[in-house]
Amino acid sequence: MVWWSALPMVLGVPAAAIAQPAEPDPATVSEESGDVVSFTADQVSYDSENELVTAAGAVRMSRDGNYLAADRVTWNRRSGEVRAEGNVVVVNPEGDKLVGDSVVLTDSLRDGSIDNLLVVLESGGRIAAARGTRMGDVTALDNAIYSPCPVTTEAGCPRNPSWSITAAQVIHDPARSQVRFHGGRLRLFGVTVPLLPIFSIGTAAQGGGVTGWLVPDVSVSSRNGLELAIPYYRRFAPNRDLTLTPHLYTKSGPALEARYRHLNRLGAFQVGAFGTYSRIDDPDPDDPTPNTRRGLRAYFEGNGRAQFNPLWSLTGSFRVATDKTVTQRYDITRDDRLRSLVNAERITPDSYISIAGWAFQGLRVDDVQRRIPIALPAIDARLRLDPPMIGGGIELQANSLSILRIDGQDTQRAFVSGRWDLRRLTPWGQQLLFTAFARGDVYHTVESETTEVPIYRGTEGWHTRGIGALAAEAQWPFVGPAFGGFQRLVPRVQLVLTPPTPNLSIPNEDARAVDLEDSNLFALNRFPGHDRWEDASRVTYGLDWALDRPNLSISTTVGQSYRIRRRPAIFPEGTGLSDRFSDFVGRTRVRYGRLIDLTHRFRVDKGNLAVRRNEVDLTVGTEETYAQIGYLRLNRDISAEIEDLHDKEELRLAGRVKFARYWSLFGATVLDLTGRDEDPLSLADGFEPVRQRLGIAYEDECLELGLSWRRDYERIGDFRKGSTFALRIALKGLGR
Repeated sequence: MVWWSALPMVLGVPAAAIAQPAEPDPATVSEESGDVVSFTADQVSYDSENELVTAAGAVRMSRDGNYLAADRVTWNRRSGEVRAEGNVVVVNPEGDKLVGDSVVLTDSLRDGSIDNLLVVLESGGRIAAARGTRMGDVTALDNAIYSPCPVTTEAGCPRNPSWSITAAQVIHDPARSQVRFHGGRLRLFGVTVPLLPIFSIGTAAQGGGVTGWLVPDVSVSSRNGLELAIPYYRRFAPNRDLTLTPHLYTKSGPALEARYRHLNRLGAFQVGAFGTYSRIDDPDPDDPTPNTRRGLRAYFEGNGRAQFNPLWSLTGSFRVATDKTVTQRYDITRDDRLRSLVNAERITPDSYISIAGWAFQGLRVDDVQRRIPIALPAIDARLRLDPPMIGGGIELQANSLSILRIDGQDTQRAFVSGRWDLRRLTPWGQQLLFTAFARGDVYHTVESETTEVPIYRGTEGWHTRGIGALAAEAQWPFVGPAFGGFQRLVPRVQLVLTPPTPNLSIPNEDARAVDLEDSNLFALNRFPGHDRWEDASRVTYGLDWALDRPNLSISTTVGQSYRIRRRPAIFPEGTGLSDRFSDFVGRTRVRYGRLIDLTHRFRVDKGNLAVRRNEVDLTVGTEETYAQIGYLRLNRDISAEIEDLHDKEELRLAGRVKFARYWSLFGATVLDLTGRDEDPLSLADGFEPVRQRLGIAYEDECLELGLSWRRDYERIGDFRKGSTFALRIALKGLGR
């Protein structure tokens, strides 16, 4: 018998070589590299009669990417059996780790069996089993339990995993990135969940996903009864997959949902659909006869983006429903308008081109689809220049838009514009901004008499318009210490000169929701969009103030404008811009560390100081425990005929309380406080809940569990959503 100490060796060489002093390089190989087993150990002995090699003390062995570590290893050269004992760790080429007390392997270090083992998957999951056998890359484990959850606390004490899967046998197949269970059962907090067998899970750490059933969703609603959704995931390739989800209801017919995703060399896209056959709710509240018609109800959606080269790309999306209530009844979306678009873009650092088309579907009670516009095409091109002689920057723009309606007004528009901006700093620290703007428009409209709001119609036929403006703005910042921090006081004044411009003969399609606020106070045109131009020369003045202290930040803006010339205003009464003096507008934001964030926007009537806009958004708390309050009141007294500018009053409340390490309560409500004096068409009459939500949630490193109640009070005809109870279980670490 021969002994070595702390000697790196190579097994698989001829027996005669064992008696020779080995080179210190463990990478020594024979002519057949597949016969090489490299190892190091504190002590090695060789029994030449029985051809047994015994390594003891920090034994490390490897072959073809398979790695073995143990306190003691015995290798029988005749049978090829390798027996490892004491703190055994086996690692395969995929990075999965097997830990056990006693392991018997072949000399390839790949095939064999192990008792009382723990398998640590490269993806993070763990499997404990009474016994395991590995043949090739596949490992079979008997009487096993799987969980991706930590089994010890931060202090190192044992803990039960939040969820686990127990099975009579577990098959781990790294080639398929899959773990299959025979007789698998899900356990939550140590309790076996009945009627929920688990067949397989994915283990791929990146880009994973294997074919199989996903965790079901369970909910109860007053309209549909008990709902059970059981998603089935089908992975065709790393870049393509499909999810099919049957929905079963106790108060409605079954439904099927599908979603397909695809990634290729140009980009990515996905399409989805939801379909069922059931009674179609009547969206007409004045229909005296209840609707009993049954038919196909469906919703389709998709989106994607293709990048043809570094400059050109194509983006598209579509959303379509067969009727006005299918999306709300089956909890697909709360949106009351579905939008579809296609947009080809070319983007460079100094230019932009967009060729787009837009379509909309209205889901509100009074929406008439044949009167909803389609924008096709919508073309916008911009070019930025840096003129060397005059300085500043020039932006040229060309725009064309065609708006079509099946029943109603059609409008075509085209314009070209140029804008020059020059920014300068004076020796005294003032900032000056000079602007020159010019634009030429061509409009054509037909069937303008079908537009119900007169100020939106325009005049039938062809129209041209020229627009011009000169503007100068000065800002003088004052900065200095104050109140234990630094404050900034910035007076601002702007002069805009623009000649009278034809407006009312032009149809108004994109400049309807006008309202004076802090964001457009110093804008060159305070109408949104392009169809209306503010042609009154004016002076705008305001003040910005900010204070920054450790953990405290306050900023506020306030301002007003004055129209120089006396001429009829084109702004509707109540927008704050219809008189020579505008209303006062402003915004204040207060932040105290990460604990308090308050934003207040306001508009005050310049005549009687009545608050025309009062909007508050307040967040108090941390990321885990917080309260949110949102309040909005528009008291503008605008004519009820102007449908885009109705007054409203709304209160939003939301909060979350974390009462234990993993447990939290959450809730939210939206209340419509609009009264008949604010909006004669409002149904709230001072107080009307819109939606409410309340729930409890549990979330740790590997499990999300939640029970929630939601009630929607919105009504479409004879349809009202009602209450919904939902149970949500999200198992982290499933690989899908």
